[in-house]
Amino acid sequence: MLKRKAIIVSMIGTIFLLASCGSNAGRPSTEPEPEDGYVLKDEVANINEHLNYDNSELHKIYFAGGCFWGVEAYFAKLYGVQDTVSGYANGTGENPSYEDVIKGDQGFAETVEVTYDPDRISLESLIDHLFQVIDPTSIDKQGNDAGVQYRSGIYYSNEEDAEIVKEAVKDEQQFYKKDIVTEAAPLDNFYNAEEFHQDYLVKNPNGYCHINLHSLDDVKIQPILRDEEVVKQWSKLQEKSSK
Repeated sequence: MLKRKAIIVSMIGTIFLLASCGSNAGRPSTEPEPEDGYVLKDEVANINEHLNYDNSELHKIYFAGGCFWGVEAYFAKLYGVQDTVSGYANGTGENPSYEDVIKGDQGFAETVEVTYDPDRISLESLIDHLFQVIDPTSIDKQGNDAGVQYRSGIYYSNEEDAEIVKEAVKDEQQFYKKDIVTEAAPLDNFYNAEEFHQDYLVKNPNGYCHINLHSLDDVKIQPILRDEEVVKQWSKLQEKSSK
């Protein structure tokens, strides 16, 4: 399995083969590009680490989009995402290990739990980002990884999100001739992956990744009022950039 080979290569230090992330398999964003906003300094890997979420009413959504290393790293960078956790979702059995999951017989999907503040980023926007980085017509495969654990899906733990998720997946069909196979389903279960997998690309910046994380470079952030001074501090320009 290519992903396991990547682990071995990383361990022996041959990182050059893995030095760049893949190209995104999805389509361009359907959201209009902001006319103005703050562009973060190059050294700011995650603006959310500088924000205060103490009084935020946080929500959760669960995304399966192939190898969770890249999915976790991508969504962690989005303004308004308070936390991301790699794990295994919607399979049978309890507390599976990575070795259990890759067998495929329990039906778990590598999934990322995304905790976000809807005042800062909407569920619709998060889903739009997912479809920018996955091929929703690919059956049990994303990037170089194949198997039932690499299927795509959006799993919700709140029935209020069900209609938004199902409608978004249905609407995605307009961009493709092939059938959309991304699951839109309630979350049956979710188990945290081993610590080795958490924040993998932060700990191993040259590690395997099927998502182009650089696609978020120079994205314009439009912060809520209480975040503006912090975002401004960590931006390339001390004022909003505009076209």
